[in-house]
Amino acid sequence: MKSSEFRSKIDELLRLPSETEWVEFKHNNDNPQEIGEYLSAISNGAALHGKRTGYLVWGIQDGSHAVLGTTFRPKQAKKGNENLESWLLR
Repeated sequence: MKSSEFRSKIDELLRLPSETEWVEFKHNNDNPQEIGEYLSAISNGAALHGKRTGYLVWGIQDGSHAVLGTTFRPKQAKKGNENLESWLLR
C-alpha cells in the first residue's frame, strides 16, 4: 500500500463515529494473547458485515480517535522466543 493510500484509509477509519466489529484502535497494546483475540474477533466481525478487511490500528486512542503514535513494533515483537507474526499465524 502506498503512503497516500495508507493515509487515506486511516483518515476514513478515523471518521467512523466509534470502533466497529471490524475496526479496533489501540495505543500501545503489545499483549500477544489480546492481539490474537482481537484479530480473530475483527476477522469474524468483518465477515459478518460483508467487509473484505478488518483493521487493528495502533497509535490511536480509543473513544476520542486522537492520533497519539505508538511504541509498539509488531515486526520486532516476540512471544517467548518466537516472532509475534509467526506465533499469531499458528
